[in-house]
Amino acid sequence: MMVFSIGRLIVGFLAAWLIVIILLSGPMFHSNEPDEQILVRLSRALGELEALKLQNEELKSLLNSLKLSPSSGKKEKLISIPANDQEMKVEKNKGELEANQEFREPSKEFEETRRRLENGVVEMWYYLNSELKKLNKTLPTDAATKQKLSIIFEDANDHKRAILSDMKKLKDMDGLAEWRRKEAVELSNIVQKRLYHLQNPKDCQTAKKILCNLNKGCGYGCQIHHAVYCFIVAYGTKRTLILRSHNWRYAQKGWESVFLPISETCKDDSGSSRGPWPATESTQVIDLPIIDNVRPRPPYIPLAIPKDLADRIIRLHGNPIVWWISQFIKYLLRPQDSMKVLLDRVEEKMDFKHPVVGVHVRRTDKIGTEAQFHSIEEYMEHVEEYYEQLKFDGSVKEKRVYLATDDPNLLTECKKKFPNYVFYGDPNIAKSASVGQRYTTESLKGVILDIHMLSKCDYLVCTFSSQVCRLAYEIMQNYHPDPSTYFRSLDDIFYFGGQNDHNQVAFYNHTARTSQEISLVKGDIVGIAGNHWDGFSKGINRRTKKSGLYPSYKTVEKIELVDFPTYSEVDEL
Repeated sequence: MMVFSIGRLIVGFLAAWLIVIILLSGPMFHSNEPDEQILVRLSRALGELEALKLQNEELKSLLNSLKLSPSSGKKEKLISIPANDQEMKVEKNKGELEANQEFREPSKEFEETRRRLENGVVEMWYYLNSELKKLNKTLPTDAATKQKLSIIFEDANDHKRAILSDMKKLKDMDGLAEWRRKEAVELSNIVQKRLYHLQNPKDCQTAKKILCNLNKGCGYGCQIHHAVYCFIVAYGTKRTLILRSHNWRYAQKGWESVFLPISETCKDDSGSSRGPWPATESTQVIDLPIIDNVRPRPPYIPLAIPKDLADRIIRLHGNPIVWWISQFIKYLLRPQDSMKVLLDRVEEKMDFKHPVVGVHVRRTDKIGTEAQFHSIEEYMEHVEEYYEQLKFDGSVKEKRVYLATDDPNLLTECKKKFPNYVFYGDPNIAKSASVGQRYTTESLKGVILDIHMLSKCDYLVCTFSSQVCRLAYEIMQNYHPDPSTYFRSLDDIFYFGGQNDHNQVAFYNHTARTSQEISLVKGDIVGIAGNHWDGFSKGINRRTKKSGLYPSYKTVEKIELVDFPTYSEVDEL
């Protein structure tokens, strides 16, 4: 403490030197003063400098005399007293700087710009990667040309990795990582508190309710998303959600056989009046149809987020609607103790470690109907790239993959084809996911386990055409402040089944160069159909009504803001 205090005193005088020199000599460079006056100023500056040098030497001498010998065994504590006003100012400014760093919060505009920059780098690489591969197929086949192209490809890829590594460091500099962690916790707590209040009314007999039948005619991921849709509409209408799950296809005993009840005080769907959506404001119980059939469509349906939380969500998260959806899933999918024990036991048994990439490969009934076939090599190409990127931030001791699939032979195939990887997975879960065994208790436990493990991975490689993959990605949002970019989909962009229009806004002008492209003017609304992962997306310009391709980096997401209830009475509790 003593050495530190005196050292700071010296720093103060050194700062004073610089300030004095600048103040006294500055006018020499932009003044019309006579040379004599300039010489006087210079002489005075030199005199001040000599005086400060002497004071500095005295301080050094004092510092040396106050140093304790190693044998003293005692530590003395001195009160550091500023030597002059200048040091007081230095200390004050230093304290303010430290305080600002500790509590620094980025602006929404800063975060949006930073993410746009990062996304631009990624989209540029998608374009280069695609074009170089096309070029490789059209160029002469001589070895020298192929080698040159390979070098260009590797150098460009390495450059991209370096930029993304720096972007990652920039993201967490100056206390921003800690701010994100705290903001994520605070925002989530606000929403969870509101949901608990909504689901536990003081008087269930008089509470307004929405009734949702869990047994939608589809698979597990689809049914969970159906429950999420019901919950979001319940939140938007300020009605308690009643989830009817008796004789659930996956569990005869219903929702509460695996998950905690969504209400502690109100499970009865009875009421003084009842009607189908939209009914009236005074109707006590409203029966809500599936999202595909709901008319009129509630404004609260994804991709809408609440206005009252929008600025904070947008500042925190790169995909606000995913964060919003994840909060309802967080409340819904709280496991019963028995299920939690099972999840923990399996995780411990497989010795689950990080870093690890989650790979979800859906085969069987989806191929040829909802999704195209993708070879395991295509998945692993993106897994390998993830680990190559990690090398810029440090060594990678083991490359791990959690494999979730409905193909029971795929795990064995992967271990043979990719011996440099450690694979986690359970072929028995794959067997239970087959079409013939899908609606059984074992199958339910298996899909819950797979989704749980995928969500706990550091990165996901999958097809977003799969509800299971999207559900794992949504749950993942609750394990990190902003993991919006922690995925690579081999087909679709993220979507919520039955969602309202997904729109983007043109951020830059674009002039179509081929008949396949569409032109954009800054500010145009573009309905996006999908990202081709080659630098281009496909969509419709809602101004010109033309459909086609456009450079992905030239648009940004149009965030749909809706007036949800603000729940101010809950926030004040």
